[in-house]
Amino acid sequence: MFDKEYFGFEDYAVEYTEKIYDFIEDNIAKPISRSTPQHFQKYGKKFIRYKANNHTFWYIFFDQRGNQFLINYILNNHSQDFPDLI
Repeated sequence: MFDKEYFGFEDYAVEYTEKIYDFIEDNIAKPISRSTPQHFQKYGKKFIRYKANNHTFWYIFFDQRGNQFLINYILNNHSQDFPDLI
């Protein structure tokens, strides 16, 4: 995120990314996941949503087999693909 100039400071970009990873690790196995809309099923059959701040939500698409999870795609509400999720 720092390399793409989303953040002005590398430390903040790393911290922001680590919070997303921590959320995934803490929540992916919980029953908060939702079924992915048909149009996005190519990215995974389920997704979870992470609220980073008042302006940004991240959508983590994944597939599950037993207790194993494969994260296939991540986007946020600023992505050009986002309106299709509404």
